[in-house]
Amino acid sequence: MSETVYIETSILGYLTARSTKNLILAANMEITRDWWESRRTAFVLYTSEAVLNEVAQGDAEIAVQRLEILRDFPLLELNHAVQDLAVQFLARSNLPPKANVDAIHIAAATVHGMDYLLTWNCKHIANAQLQGKLAEISLDFGYELPILCTPYELMGD
Repeated sequence: MSETVYIETSILGYLTARSTKNLILAANMEITRDWWESRRTAFVLYTSEAVLNEVAQGDAEIAVQRLEILRDFPLLELNHAVQDLAVQFLARSNLPPKANVDAIHIAAATVHGMDYLLTWNCKHIANAQLQGKLAEISLDFGYELPILCTPYELMGD
């Protein structure tokens, strides 16, 4: 059985971003596109209504592109278990209140048993200093935290 990946909003942002002279952003865009072209088919991809809501914002033309990419993705339900775990992440970790949607992404991927959560949000999601506490909170509620990582970390051989 293929491993599962929750695709978080920032991945769609990098897939559809306009070119930039910022070398770090340009490199992240290139890595994201490389992963999307060469590696995504090795996984079963999921997203959620929270991602759909976020990618629908901003530049209308690019928002349509982002929504089109996600058109056939299965959606993970943002049920009570997801909402409750997100509240615990916000209350018991160093996630700030403004990271409430990030907590929803992490909780959705966790509750639904994803293997990975793919993101470029290294401040509130793929953050090594947060992951231990998030894993502990997840275990307290009977869940295993997925691996929170960037496309670079899932490039494979």
